[in-house]
Order: sequence, then C-alpha cells, then structure tokens
Amino acid sequence: MKRIICFGEVLWDVFPSQKRIGGAPLNVAVRLRSFGHQVCLVSRIGKDEDGTEICRFLKDADIGTVHLQKDSVYKTGSVSISLDKEGSASYFIDFPSAWDYIAYNKKIDMELSLADAFIYGSLAARNNTTQKTLLQLLEKATFKVFDVNLRAPYYTKELLLTLMKKADFIKFNEEELKEVTSYMGFSHPDVKENIRFLSKKTNTSQICVTKGKHGAVFLFNNQIYSHEGYKIGVVDTVGAGDSFLASLIHCLLDGKKPEYALDYASAVGALVAGSKGANPEVSLEDINFFRSQ
Repeated sequence: MKRIICFGEVLWDVFPSQKRIGGAPLNVAVRLRSFGHQVCLVSRIGKDEDGTEICRFLKDADIGTVHLQKDSVYKTGSVSISLDKEGSASYFIDFPSAWDYIAYNKKIDMELSLADAFIYGSLAARNNTTQKTLLQLLEKATFKVFDVNLRAPYYTKELLLTLMKKADFIKFNEEELKEVTSYMGFSHPDVKENIRFLSKKTNTSQICVTKGKHGAVFLFNNQIYSHEGYKIGVVDTVGAGDSFLASLIHCLLDGKKPEYALDYASAVGALVAGSKGANPEVSLEDINFFRSQ
C-alpha cells in the first residue's frame, strides 16, 4: 500500500439525463483506492448540497477528506457533458467554482512528506489561487505525476511548460501531445519522436501518451513501450483516461515492469470506457479475466 495525494478539481459531471460525481483528480483517487492504496484528496467544495454529496461519496469510498476545503462564497463545481455517437465526450466547465480557490496551508505539507506520489493536472491551475497553491506544493512533493488535461481556454503555453518541467511523469492523450509539441515548435508524424522531444525539453524520463482505441505509448527511462489497446464496445469515454493513469501509477509504484504496467492500465481503461460514467466498479477479477481474453 502506498500513500498518494491527488490535487485539483472535484465536481459534478452533468449529462443530458443525469449527473455523476467526477473530476479527474477524484476519478484517479477512486481508482487508486480500489487498488488498496491510501489516498488523500486536496480540493475545495462549496457549502451546498452538491458539496455535501461529494464529501459523503468520498467518505464512503474511504478517500481522505481532511484536506477537502469548504467555500462559503463559490459553489461546488460542475461540468456539462455531451456525448457523440461514438461515446466521445465534449465538456463545458463552470467558472468560477470552489475548486478554483484551493488554499495553501502547512498541514498539506505534512501530508506531502509522507506521500509516495503527488498527482496533479493542468485544469486545476486555471485560476491564480489554486495555481499558486499547486506550485508551492510541487516544490516539496517527491514523485510528481502531471496529468495534462487541456480544456480551452483554461491554459497557456507558459503554464504547461512550467508544470511539465516540475513533473517526474507526464500523461497526455494523442491530441494533447500534438498541441503541446506544436506550441514548442516541433511537429512529427511519429508519436514516439514527439515523446522523445518533450522528454529532452522538460527533462522528464517517464511520459505516457494514450491513443484511444489504438492503445498507448510509454517512455520509461529512455526505453519506449507500446500497446495496441484492448477492443471493447464503448459506452462513454468519461473517466477512462483517469482510470488508465491510476492503473499505470499503481503498477509502477508496486514495482511492476513498464510493459506489464502499460498492459494492465490499457485493460482497466478499456473496461471503464465500456461502462457508464467515470467511476464504474471494476474488480481485480474483472481485470484479470479481461486481460486473459
């Protein structure tokens, strides 16, 4: 069991017919906890019913809420989601929300001193208050995992470069990789070449790029590993990348070889894409059976 901190947005994913609790850091935290790790979430909710329900959900999931701050001014976040015919999601994110105002305090530093990994994303840094807190924590974290999550217009080239240079591990999807390398004046048709370019520019030895149904590519200490992906009927893609990331980090922290970690993460990501919502229950038996097929 490892101790892991997930930092950033918690919110409600609002679909046309229902709403579900989500936010990338929360989704990652839920999946990591399902693997038996001790997980703490650093975020902020409003003093409203939506916030109360999120707090209740996290406690039921046995995820630490001691650093789940409460805001009396700004409401709990939400994002409107629409799905196309293939289940791919588009997002409209409320601004401002409570998670834009995560405040720094020294108690979080104490949590960091015990943590084996600190996971953060780019969306949480869209507002100055949370961005400042994040940058302070990154100065003290050990294994720093950056989940690039580009949601226009909530990022800049300068911010992305800063967050990448502070990371020990970076995760992109293929479209994000192309956009970021283009920002930096480099464009190559081969994903592997783009990864190698970014590794040198940011001095990051671990970079993973997901390619949807076409699998993923993972740079680990100068060696590149590829996975063609698992075939599954897609219900919706919400949270699939988050579960992929959580599964990959789980395996790496557990000392598994990169090729095993990539296969395992690809399987979990596929199983989530084949289910409704961001946090479907996926048992170890489900994962092992799916991989065996």
